[in-house]
Amino acid sequence: MSKEIKTYNNSLSPTDKEICNLLYQEINLNLPKAEKKIWHAHPVWFLDGNPIVGYSKLKTCIRLLFWSGQSFEGEGLEPEGSFKAAEARYTDVSQIKKKDLKRWLSQSKKIQWDYKNIVKRKGVLERLK
Repeated sequence: MSKEIKTYNNSLSPTDKEICNLLYQEINLNLPKAEKKIWHAHPVWFLDGNPIVGYSKLKTCIRLLFWSGQSFEGEGLEPEGSFKAAEARYTDVSQIKKKDLKRWLSQSKKIQWDYKNIVKRKGVLERLK
């Protein structure tokens, strides 16, 4: 785990830290070639410079966000924002269903919208994959 992400996770309550440590482990296992870093104050994984997945502390939970998640098949993610992102929220590590998480992470490699160039395109998203 990078020093910055470890610092982020360690700054959380024990329950939130447990959630984030499990998310970190599963994301790395399923996206081994992804670049990971703190971006906009929370951990995010990128493929070819495009944000794919990240997690962050909200007031009442940990949010797992997939930037292209609204285009994924299956259930479990809720739409977030006005683009293509979707999220899952957790208040306890027992709520994380590894089977669902693995499916979402697999789809995140195959289904991507071009967030990397959204500013250049003046807020217009184009499908990459």
